[in-house]
Amino acid sequence: MSLDSTDVPQIELEAVIGFTGHVPSGLWVHPDSEHLIYPLGHTIVLKTIKDGKQEFLHGHTNNVSCISVSKSGSYIASGQVDFLGFEAKVIMWDYAQRTIYAQLLLHKEKVEALAFSPNEKYLVSLGGQHDGRVAVWNIETKRAICESPASARSAGQCLTVQYSNTNDYIFVSAGRETLVVWRLDLFTGRIEPKKCQIGKLRRTVNCVEIDQDDQFIFCGTTSGDILKINLESGFLTDCSPVKTKFSLGVNALKIVKSGKLLVGSGCGMLSLCSHTNFKILKQVPLEKGVTSIALRGEGHQFFVGTKAAQIYRFSSDDFKADLISTSHTDAVKDIDIAFGSSEIFATCSGEDIRVWCIGRHTELLRITVPNVTCNCLHIMADGHGILSAWSDKKIQMFAPESGRPMLVIEDAHRMSVTAITGTRSCKRIISGSGEGQVHFWELHPGGHRLLKATRGHTATITCIKIKSDDKECVSASCDGTCIIWDLKQFVSLQTLNANTQVWTVCYHPEEYHIITSGNDRKMNFVPLMCKRSHEFTTDNFVNCARHPGHHPVSCLPLNTEKRGQVVLIKREMITYWGVYDNSTIRKLEASQSGSNSVDISQDGKHFVTGGDDKQLKVWDYNEGVVTHVGMLHSSGITGMKICSNNRTLISTGADGAIYQWRFPHPSSS
Repeated sequence: MSLDSTDVPQIELEAVIGFTGHVPSGLWVHPDSEHLIYPLGHTIVLKTIKDGKQEFLHGHTNNVSCISVSKSGSYIASGQVDFLGFEAKVIMWDYAQRTIYAQLLLHKEKVEALAFSPNEKYLVSLGGQHDGRVAVWNIETKRAICESPASARSAGQCLTVQYSNTNDYIFVSAGRETLVVWRLDLFTGRIEPKKCQIGKLRRTVNCVEIDQDDQFIFCGTTSGDILKINLESGFLTDCSPVKTKFSLGVNALKIVKSGKLLVGSGCGMLSLCSHTNFKILKQVPLEKGVTSIALRGEGHQFFVGTKAAQIYRFSSDDFKADLISTSHTDAVKDIDIAFGSSEIFATCSGEDIRVWCIGRHTELLRITVPNVTCNCLHIMADGHGILSAWSDKKIQMFAPESGRPMLVIEDAHRMSVTAITGTRSCKRIISGSGEGQVHFWELHPGGHRLLKATRGHTATITCIKIKSDDKECVSASCDGTCIIWDLKQFVSLQTLNANTQVWTVCYHPEEYHIITSGNDRKMNFVPLMCKRSHEFTTDNFVNCARHPGHHPVSCLPLNTEKRGQVVLIKREMITYWGVYDNSTIRKLEASQSGSNSVDISQDGKHFVTGGDDKQLKVWDYNEGVVTHVGMLHSSGITGMKICSNNRTLISTGADGAIYQWRFPHPSSS
C-alpha cells in the first residue's frame, strides 16, 4: 500500500482536550461573543462557549506561535514556528467560511506576533529573533506593502505588536529595550519609526495595550511594573508600581470598559488595577503564569489562559475564577480506559494522574504526587482502583472517585517502576521496573504480599498485559524480548527475541497471538512452532506471534488463503511471513517512523498504530491495509485506546494533548 496518506480516508476528529497555554495572547474571544479561539499545536480551535462544541482550522505545518482576530471577527490570523532557515507562514482565515483566506510568507523561522488594523485593511506581522523584521500586509491584495528591521541594532529583540484602535496607519512594537511607534506612509510605501522616550529606564516589554481613545500606551514588563506612555508624543508619563511590583513580571494586559486594567503576572496572579496609579483593587491567584486575557463583549465576562494549559472564566461582578478547561502540559505517558466502559478514561503525565469524561471532554479528577513522575497506570477491572507506577520505586493505588490513596507499596523495585497491570479478578498485580525485573503481587484486605520476583529481562520493562483468564501474561522490554509467563507457577513459558527495543504489547481478543511495537534496524523473529530464528533488516516494527498451545493453522484470524502466516509490521513495510518455509508472502508499506503504541479492536478485525510520524493509522487486520488515517497530531503519538463499544478512539501526544476520534469501524451490534 502507498504511504501517501492523502489517498486514505481521514478519521473524523470529534474533540480535543488541550490548550497551548505558553503562547502569548493565545486565547481570544471572537467578537460574536460565542466562541473561544486558541491554539493547540498545529491547530486553531474554535470552541462554542455555551455548549463546548469544537471546530478546527488546519493548515499550519508546525506549532502555532501567535494569533490575532480582526475587530469585526471576519478574519483570524495565525503565525507559526519553523525550522532554521525556513520561512514561517502566516495564515489568514475566513472566519465565516472556516477556510484559508491567504498564506503569507516572509519571516524566517518564527512569527512572533500579529495585529490587525482597526478597519481591517492591514495586518502587521513581527518576525522572531532570527528574522527581526516587521511587515505590513494589504489584506485585500494579500501582499506585503513594506517591511523594516523591527528594532535598532543597539536594541534587543522585538516581542510584540499592537495596532492603534482608531488609526489604520499607526501601530506599536515593543520588546527588549525597544519601544517604537510606527507610522505607515502609503505614498512612499514605508513605515517610519519613532522611538519612545522612557529616560534611563531599561525594560523588556512583554505585552502592550492601547486605550480606546489612542491617548496612552500601557506596557507590561518583565520587571513587574507597567509603563504608561503618551502615544502622540512618545514620552513616559508613569511607571508603577514602585515598591510592590508584580511577581515574575507582567505577561498580559487588558483595559476594561471602566478604564481599569486587568493584569496577569508570571506568578499566576490576576489583578484588577486602577488605570491612574495601578493600585491593586482585586486579586485572584491562578495556577502558573498568566499568558492571555480575553474580554467577552464589553468586559462583563472575561477568560484567562495560563501556562498550566488551563482556561478560567471570570465575571466582572464577583471576580471569581471558574475553571472551565484543563489539560496536560507535558507528554502523556500512558492512557487506560475503564474495563467495559466507553465513558471514563485516565491518563498520566509528569506528577499527575487525571480522570476524564469522554462525552463531556472534561476532567473529573486530578491526583498529584509532587516531585515524582508517574510512568504508567492501569484501571482495575472492577473499577474500584487506579494502579500507578512511579519513578520513586513506589506502586500506588487510588480511589477513582476521590483520589484517596488505597494502597502504597514502598520500594516495590530497586529502580523506577515502569510497567503495571492487574488481573481481571483484581486479586493480583504485576509490575515491571527499570532493571528488568517482573514482580508478581497478591492483594488482600490487610495489604499486599510479594509472590515472586523474576529476572527474565535485562533492560527496562515497557509493558505488561494479562490474558483474560488470568493464567498467563506477557511482558515487553527494551532488551528486545517479550516473555510469556505462567501466572500459577510464575515461570517463563516462551521468550520472543527481537534484538531491538519493544515499546508496547497487546493480546489479540482471541488471545492466540500478541502484537508488539518497537524500533531498530534489525530484529530476530522466532516463530513459536518451529523455534528457529530468522534475522532481517528493518527499522521500527510491530510483529504478531502466535500464542503457544494453539494450532498454528486453525487459530490465526486471517482469510482462508492466508492461514499459517505471521504478520510483521516494520518501519517501512508490513510483511506476511509463512511459518512453514518462512517465505515472504506479502509486503506492504507502513510508516516513515516507529510505532510507539498499538491497540486492537474488541472484535479483532482492526488495529491502530501511532508513533513519531504523528500519524494515527487504522489497519484492516485480515487484509493488512490502512483503512483510515488521522494526521492532526502536532507531536509524536504516545498512546491510544479503542473504547469497548468500538465507536470512539482516544489518542495522546507528546505535547500533552488528548484527541477523541470517531472510530471508523463501529461494531455492528
